[in-house]
Amino acid sequence: MTRLAIVRQKYNPAGGAERFVSRALAALSADGALEVSLIARRWEKVDGIGAITVDPFYLGNVWRDWGFARAARRAWRRAGFELVQSHERIPGCSIYRAGDGVHAAWLAHRKRALGGFKRLSLAFNPYHAYVCRAERAMFVDPALKLVICNAHMVKREIQRHFGLPDEKFAVVYNGVDTEAFHPRLKAEHRAAMRQTWQIPDAAPTLLYVGSGFERKGVERALRAIAPLAGVHLVVVGRDKHADRYQRLAETLGVAARVRFAGAQNDVRPFYGMADAFVLPTLYDPFPNVCVEALACGLPVFTTDSCGASELVRPGENGWVVDALDVDGLSAAIQVWLAREAAWPSLAAAARASAEPLTLTAMARQLTELYRRFL
Repeated sequence: MTRLAIVRQKYNPAGGAERFVSRALAALSADGALEVSLIARRWEKVDGIGAITVDPFYLGNVWRDWGFARAARRAWRRAGFELVQSHERIPGCSIYRAGDGVHAAWLAHRKRALGGFKRLSLAFNPYHAYVCRAERAMFVDPALKLVICNAHMVKREIQRHFGLPDEKFAVVYNGVDTEAFHPRLKAEHRAAMRQTWQIPDAAPTLLYVGSGFERKGVERALRAIAPLAGVHLVVVGRDKHADRYQRLAETLGVAARVRFAGAQNDVRPFYGMADAFVLPTLYDPFPNVCVEALACGLPVFTTDSCGASELVRPGENGWVVDALDVDGLSAAIQVWLAREAAWPSLAAAARASAEPLTLTAMARQLTELYRRFL
């Protein structure tokens, strides 16, 4: 039996990165191929997985990440694990799950959206410098045998920045519960949700889901719908500057057409009330919300710096634009509005693109991958 350590600072079984591997690990643990342990600062109990708490004192985010990496390495070496899969940028791991993409690529996209002073501040931020150094040290470390990416976009970025060969990669898209996220949500929730949120039944309605409004493009979504009379936008998610975006909606004259719903424990009724999904994100390796939207039969408007855009066939199940091209996003929404008669076929194509990405299929891919690696 091979002993595998999973490394994650905060391990929450419901989190996107954790859901990605949980089913495969459960299958391998059940048949005796793996004994799985978790190395984390804080964690929630996971059946069949032991835990090693590593929580060194820190002040500030650089010390936090550096201290955890140092302590985690000591822990896995002391315990003698044969395999170490890290979800953090820690040199010396044997498998890295690149769920956060490439930090250098994120910084390049971030710089595009910033003015001169903020761009300079970004360049001299010690945390970004630390992450980039740790990332490079991990990718060039000979201990690294496999990188699991959630999009081909991420694989290309790693190869561009660090030159790793094809044989060190596996690309496995995030899976979705295709029964929980299903076009039937429209029949179940549309009428009641639109009544609750005071949106006319016939009003074309876009849904945004996600926290971190600046990176994920709430401002760009607001500006894109401003010239499109009658188009409504529902924003689901938490942001500490939410008031700023509500004021922007008022300034743009769209406040009557925008609903800020805050964080929601269950987003499925919101998918059911919407006609399409919008995520004009500046950078996102592979957001689960895009796959959930497609599974619900919602065409997706997103950007070419979003890994989930690999699932979008422009004009068939969604549209893809540059992250900063607000006019392009608005024009794409206009095209969608003009094709209202084709909305049922767009919905069917959206659903069909998500149907192969079941949680079972994802677990099967990972299980086969681990078996080959073992």
